[in-house]
Amino acid sequence: MSLLPATEALLVAGGDERIALDPVSGLNKYGCPPRPDTTLLAFASSTASAVSVAGLAAAETLRTRLLSAPAAHVHARELARLQAELVALNGLDALPGLAVHIAESGTDAHRIAALQTLVGHSQPGLAIMVESPETGSGVATALEGAAHANRRVEVRSVALRLHDGSPRLREAVDAEVAALAEAAVRQDRPVLLVLADQSRTGLVAPSADCALNLARRYPEHVAVLVDASQFRLAPATLRAYLALDFMLCLTGSKFFGGPAFSGALLVPAGIARKTGRFPLEEINFGLLLRWEAALTSLRVFRTLPEAGVRQFMQAFSREMAARLAADPCLEALPVPVPDRLSAQTVESWDSEQSIFPFILRDPDSGRPLGREQTLDIHRRLPVSAGASGPRCQLGQPVPCGEREGIPVSALRLSLSADQISTALLTPEGAASAIDQARQALDKVAFLIRNG
Repeated sequence: MSLLPATEALLVAGGDERIALDPVSGLNKYGCPPRPDTTLLAFASSTASAVSVAGLAAAETLRTRLLSAPAAHVHARELARLQAELVALNGLDALPGLAVHIAESGTDAHRIAALQTLVGHSQPGLAIMVESPETGSGVATALEGAAHANRRVEVRSVALRLHDGSPRLREAVDAEVAALAEAAVRQDRPVLLVLADQSRTGLVAPSADCALNLARRYPEHVAVLVDASQFRLAPATLRAYLALDFMLCLTGSKFFGGPAFSGALLVPAGIARKTGRFPLEEINFGLLLRWEAALTSLRVFRTLPEAGVRQFMQAFSREMAARLAADPCLEALPVPVPDRLSAQTVESWDSEQSIFPFILRDPDSGRPLGREQTLDIHRRLPVSAGASGPRCQLGQPVPCGEREGIPVSALRLSLSADQISTALLTPEGAASAIDQARQALDKVAFLIRNG
């Protein structure tokens, strides 16, 4: 190839309007630039992240390699390398026939999974998913847009939190999911059951046991897609899901810090045999560069000792719980320990909390702040420093019911893989990460108190 756009331009190419840059702010819809922002205390990895310095350097190196051969040849070569490395870094080499489809985004991966669910069926499909505020903004639309041989997919969503924002009981969620699936099966409809691990506020639902029971009772009708778009999963958990013939949706743009719009759909051999070939990946150099940036973080993180990762995450969680509990401006939302397979006895770092949602309160009246007030504070966090504290970024507000008759949203302070790696690999790294998180919460409280 003789010509390619600059690396920063490629990082926002090959997607949709969500990664297009605002001409005034230079940021995408997620509030991220196409270059590192080293002055920002970034705790927004549950939404998206700006590319890291190392990630940008890796993307630039890949761009140079892309210039070395005709477009179709070099794209196929680098795509195959990326797919193989994604398998190897996640310890999935021992799963024969595993297919890895690189998709533009997590929503695109959902659409492809829905299409495959329709194959071989004469009735329209049903996708059962968690409520939209707890997953990607375009997931329901992507599922509804799936169509095969004039058959489409209907979407039904299940609430994960009660009216006041507290988590629903596992049994209630599972019962609702099972009722929806069984009604569809009685109508001879194919069902795509989407299991969120983890949702935007860190929940896992429906339970893996519920999904497994339905898939085993109705193997010709029920397929399971694990929405692991956050990618906050250890290799043992990924293997456990795939071994059950659950499909997996991953993205490199959240926990592992790649630029937004880097998705992947992992398909076990058993599912691939039922549904046939998946669509061929189109040439998309921006997508390759975004995944390359994410792989720089993934490579480092997978070398860390499991015990060290868990120990740091536990310490971080204790500090965040104490900080939130001590401030009348901030109220933590409960996040239960992830409820995965009851037969899985090996615990890993992914059972530790890494997303910390909280709502805002007026310190004088004690009344919760409404959604518009919360959104306004979220927008102001990265804008100014000075007396209010350093520039920082948290996950975008998630609607979570009402408090005292006021519709509220939760901000989310989220740990990333890079922050955990830095905590373990650099002197004073753990103390620095905890201190920076406290500063971010301090700034939220300052903006509440000072208008």
